[in-house]
Amino acid sequence: MPGSGELRVLRRRIRSVTSTQKITRAMELIAASRINRARQAVESARPYAEMITQVIRDLAASNEVGDHPLLAPHDSIERVAIVVVTSDRGLAGAYNTNVLRRAERLATEERNAGRDVVVYALGRKAEVYFRYRGQDPQRTWTGIADRPSYSDAQDVGRTVMEAYAEGRVDRVWLAYTDFKSALTQVSATAQLLPVDPRAFEGGQAFPPQFMFEPGPDDILERLIPRYVEQRVYAGLLEGAASEHASRQRAMKAATDNADDIIEDLTREANRARQASITTEISEIVGGAEALSGHS
Repeated sequence: MPGSGELRVLRRRIRSVTSTQKITRAMELIAASRINRARQAVESARPYAEMITQVIRDLAASNEVGDHPLLAPHDSIERVAIVVVTSDRGLAGAYNTNVLRRAERLATEERNAGRDVVVYALGRKAEVYFRYRGQDPQRTWTGIADRPSYSDAQDVGRTVMEAYAEGRVDRVWLAYTDFKSALTQVSATAQLLPVDPRAFEGGQAFPPQFMFEPGPDDILERLIPRYVEQRVYAGLLEGAASEHASRQRAMKAATDNADDIIEDLTREANRARQASITTEISEIVGGAEALSGHS
């Protein structure tokens, strides 16, 4: 028969779960507020991305872009780099697991093709994941995953562009999470380098009235690296929005589970309390009957 000791244990567990529930609910609300900011950042970055792509297309319509070092593929593909975008913190459901598995599949495909694979880790989770498996990242960026800025994307972009231009890697991939909606996020990969020239097809040449200072070739020379940085920035923004959405869902599920646990524990505590009361009444009645029998 449950006693007062078990009842105290149950009440202590109820208080513990209630405290945890308050934390998960607060984290859920914080993640929900950050989703809106992350989505606004994604929307705000799109006009710049569309405009820079269109300008390059129009310039490419009357100028040669294939000779740019970031567009020209290397003669042989021997070493491949993968930039993996994860979070610094956990408690985000399957967000990190999905993108890391996608990056691992891509790395396996490249190794099966006889190529070496190096990793650039963006986020503490990617760094820990690959270090644990004996592959130290070439470079790690932390503290920027949940609120990336364009300067962060520039740093990442410059690093991989230098590695490609200097021949230290022959192809660069970006593994990130594509934010579809607050309920749907899909892990994805995209080739950063060499830039596919087909992305700049379909432009309209500028009419002769346009005068350029500096010349069109110099403008293209400057815009194509900005294009690569913008693609990195877009991946970071998509990843940040996906992280917050995944964390909100995970924390909501934890809060709902805490409700169920508290309900079960409360029901069990009520049964234990009722059993304790029944036992006490039985003992009192038994004692009273024993006393009346001796009188």
